[in-house]
Amino acid sequence: MPDPTRPLPNLVPQPDGSWTGRTVLTPTSFTTRGLFTLPSSKVIPVIVVPGIMGTNLRAATSPAKRANKTINPGEEAWRAPNGTIDGIYAARLWKGRDPGTRQQILDGNTLEVDKRGEIHLPLEARNYGMTEAEVRERWWGEVHWDSYGRLLYGLHIGLNHTFEMAPLDNVRVICAHWKDVMACDPTKWGVRGIDKVTEPELEKHADFYYPVYACGYNWLESCEDSANWLRQRIERIIAFWTDRKRECRKVILVTHSMGGLVARACAKQIPDSILGVIHGAMPALGAPVCYRRIACGTEKWSPTNGGIDNKKAEYISEILGERPESTMPVMATSPGALQLLPNHLYPQPWLHICMVSRINHKDVPRDVVHLPVGNPYEFYRDMKSWYRLIDPALADPVGKYHDEDHGVTEAIRKAIAKAEHFHRNVLDAYYHPNTYAFYGADPAHLSFGAVRWVARDTGAGAVFTDANLRSALQTGYGAGGGRRVRVEGRTDLHFVPARQDVAGDGTVPHQSGTGPRGKVTQLFDIRGFDHQGAFNDEAALLLTHHLIVKLVQKMP
Repeated sequence: MPDPTRPLPNLVPQPDGSWTGRTVLTPTSFTTRGLFTLPSSKVIPVIVVPGIMGTNLRAATSPAKRANKTINPGEEAWRAPNGTIDGIYAARLWKGRDPGTRQQILDGNTLEVDKRGEIHLPLEARNYGMTEAEVRERWWGEVHWDSYGRLLYGLHIGLNHTFEMAPLDNVRVICAHWKDVMACDPTKWGVRGIDKVTEPELEKHADFYYPVYACGYNWLESCEDSANWLRQRIERIIAFWTDRKRECRKVILVTHSMGGLVARACAKQIPDSILGVIHGAMPALGAPVCYRRIACGTEKWSPTNGGIDNKKAEYISEILGERPESTMPVMATSPGALQLLPNHLYPQPWLHICMVSRINHKDVPRDVVHLPVGNPYEFYRDMKSWYRLIDPALADPVGKYHDEDHGVTEAIRKAIAKAEHFHRNVLDAYYHPNTYAFYGADPAHLSFGAVRWVARDTGAGAVFTDANLRSALQTGYGAGGGRRVRVEGRTDLHFVPARQDVAGDGTVPHQSGTGPRGKVTQLFDIRGFDHQGAFNDEAALLLTHHLIVKLVQKMP
């Protein structure tokens, strides 16, 4: 019977083209053999780009950035919670922070990416020679582990283990995870049929080594700035492997949500350095939920949630802000957040003012006003109408902009201008030539395809029209993100935001998810995942592996 074998930590590339590994001396009586695995000299890095709030942030340590007013240099500013207990603690912490404290902590100009986030490698990682130190050097600590840990780990193992020798007859066989990819029912990916991954394609895939990286970014800043950051990361990774005499010319990007917008803008700059892009749950045209959260606060429930999911939604609402007083101070002057609003390509109108009348003992709703019409950015710049996106009176509770010309109003306009510039001039309808995308259009995960302000007709004889509802004056804020309005100086109404209305993933509606149609190699409709957990879904993970193999076939 042969001596047992144990994997040793992965080899480290050296500048002279060699690999080095470390182990320890053992007594001669210890007969277990150590195994180093020699990777291919042809390298295709895979880089995971997270969504908004998926990157850990800290107070800047660089003197080039302004000091944060509330936390010390290097102190954690934002970390999405991992696990239920962490989520409860984070909800209590953020709920106790007043709007001014939120504004000061989440001041994008004072923050930087924090690479010290949690990493929880499974015990089986040791069987593959993986160490936490190794993956921290690949920036896995920059991103939210609960959202991206399974993806990062799965890619690291799956992409670099294609074939193995059967233990009994010593014959080469395809690894089990690739058999799962090859056997996956394409209907789980929203298509009737698909070109399956073949063994010859896996053989070509196995000719390459796939180091897996993360690339977090400051999601409060403009996606254009984040695209430049991603470009620097790509160039640094390619240079690292090239300097070590490896063949490394292109990377593959795997993106989630807002990360898709960042990656598209980056790919437009350096298309030849990118082999291909896989977008998951991308708000390609923006999402009305962004308006809803800025204008009304974060929703606390969904009609398609179960009890546990609605409890989670309550915690998320407490963390992000339950009322506009908490969300506006952070989001109103953040270009990154505003770049998730419905852009100029999103189907219009998507904001409606609805009156509900009681007729024959039944509630009958009637949409009276439809917005926006034409340029949506002019709608965002409107800070006077009662249905406005941003109320300047709520946007600067600590007086950060008091000493600047035109105060916070000008800061808001500049942030909206950056959003418009990014949407129209930087991104528009661009996609890398080798792009795949998947999205959710699930009736079990309703999203805001539109936002409706709804009020009940009091039956006092007033007639409500497009003109008098548009010109009504706001008299205050109400519960649940509502607004009190006076029409024609005499009729008081209380408008509240309606619930989610269309199929999606709980955040991105199908109208935006289908935005890449006709512009990418293939678009997939995957049901059953919620937005934040897109890459924890088994079908999405299998599809990502499938698409990477297909992209690799384009390598010479």
